[in-house]
Amino acid sequence: MASTFKSNDTPVSDILRNIEEGLIQLPDFQRGWVWDDNRIKSLVASITNSFPVGALMFLEYSKEGKIHFKYRPFTGATASSSPEILVLDGQQRMTSIFNALYSQNAVPTKTEKNKPIKRFYYLDIKRCLDRSIDRIDAIVSVPEDKIIRSNFGRDIELDISNRDKEFENHMFPLNIVFDSIACTMWMNDYQKFYNYDSIILTMYAKFIAEILVPIQSYKVPVITLSKDTPKEAVCQVFENVNTGGVSLTVFELMTATFAADNFELRKDWEKRFDTFIQKSALSFSNQNEAILSVVSSTDFLTAITLLDRYYVKLNGGEAISCKKRDVLKLTLTKYQQYADDVMEGFIQAASFLKEQRIFTSRDLPYSTQLIPLAVILAILKSKAQDSTIKDKISSWYWCGVLGEMYGGANETRYANDVGGMIDWINGGGEPDTIKRAYFQPMRLLSLQSRLSAAYKGIMALILKDGCLDFINGRSMDFTVFLDENTDIHHVFPRAYCESQKIDKTKWNSIVNKTPLFARTNRIIGGNPPSEYLNKIEANNHVDRTKLDYFISTHNIDVNDLRNDNFDDYFIKRSKSLIDLIGKAMGKPISHLDGEDVITAFGAPLN
Repeated sequence: MASTFKSNDTPVSDILRNIEEGLIQLPDFQRGWVWDDNRIKSLVASITNSFPVGALMFLEYSKEGKIHFKYRPFTGATASSSPEILVLDGQQRMTSIFNALYSQNAVPTKTEKNKPIKRFYYLDIKRCLDRSIDRIDAIVSVPEDKIIRSNFGRDIELDISNRDKEFENHMFPLNIVFDSIACTMWMNDYQKFYNYDSIILTMYAKFIAEILVPIQSYKVPVITLSKDTPKEAVCQVFENVNTGGVSLTVFELMTATFAADNFELRKDWEKRFDTFIQKSALSFSNQNEAILSVVSSTDFLTAITLLDRYYVKLNGGEAISCKKRDVLKLTLTKYQQYADDVMEGFIQAASFLKEQRIFTSRDLPYSTQLIPLAVILAILKSKAQDSTIKDKISSWYWCGVLGEMYGGANETRYANDVGGMIDWINGGGEPDTIKRAYFQPMRLLSLQSRLSAAYKGIMALILKDGCLDFINGRSMDFTVFLDENTDIHHVFPRAYCESQKIDKTKWNSIVNKTPLFARTNRIIGGNPPSEYLNKIEANNHVDRTKLDYFISTHNIDVNDLRNDNFDDYFIKRSKSLIDLIGKAMGKPISHLDGEDVITAFGAPLN
């Protein structure tokens, strides 16, 4: 990287002049200017004190360079020429400095409560020279009419609406500080206003030496990347230097790249995302929990890159890959060629997940696994509905979830699984995720909360196996899942387990939990199973035969509940869950009679 950048201290005056002339502009991925009035004053205070305000990161830009971004001028700048430099880091600081210290227009900023305001900035000469006063308190921001009012506008605290009133109040306008002619004229008129009083002359000479000269000669360190810097390096460098702000995403870089060809990627994505929400929400009121609400703009680009690279490999090209550098090489032509297919792949993925009884984003085990799933479905199209193919997709999906394979860095796994799944479907060997997936029986005990992918997955398998609510016997499909406020609850209630001093590792594990409607859970309360079952029957909620059947659909031996026999219940249900897991993954679960399993559960699980 040493040969692709240079570093030097650059006068702020040169930078501001180049911003005004349009030689320095912003790439389109930079966010809008957002600094409030107090933050601008704090920045100006640092400059007047010659304090450092941080380095800037520039990128040389030309039509002959490797990178082509859409660009735009700084807020407040009027030039329309082509830039020679794009600012990668320092937009907020330089926009604030440019508007407060250079532009002749009122600065469009905001209050701490985000109310839009317009301000001019002044230096209180006397306060600047008083060493007992913090410099920020010598910086005055005034409204656009340059009159500060109080008492709901009835009283005037400061009026500097014309030049004589500036002189009268010893207020120096900051937006002329880099204009030597304007500064000289202001000084001459100021001294003339006071009839060249020696005290005023001395005070202003000190003001020039201690305040104006340091501002006018202020420099900032600038690191400039060459125009030959690769796009992925620009992204990485931006993330490294912008640790205090929001990281630059691949999507934002691609937005600026495609904009150079007059394609508005952000608008295109927003339309597609709206469709994702509409297609995957269970109801209008449920849109925040729509399964596809977790798909990010970068996820979408990653999926398109995967699909493109799959077809490249299919035609004898490079291996499938979707790392950041691969996504950044995606062309607009390829995006437009595959975006609709990938979009349909995600929509089909949402339908597939509903079939697996995963209805909302809250219950989605891995959002990351959606990416290869969508690409696989985009490749297969209608073939994915064939029973034998759907079974293979289901096995792969559950191996990913229950084997907890998608919890880390996933780009390599995405690529391996897309190619591997299509090969397997076409008669080849199993993909890597299926080969490597393994469920350790002891994991049942450590699955204590819904934060785990495997926990969410097992709950979905219980739903998929056809469990019915204990009381009304309704199936927990997507038509009633949210309407009935379905959630996960203890079978042997917590209060009862604690009163019996049952090991929390067991009673709070997934083995002692099941999906139930909210009303049913309220009726159960904290009573032992034998009591809440009798209560359900006594209140004519459901007769005994039906109640026993409804409970059995949760892979629970109802006799163990009626006898409050937690130990037998726990072993039997553990075995049932292991059986569900093995069937879902399409492979037997091993180590069921290991010594550690027998010790922890009280019996082997085979």
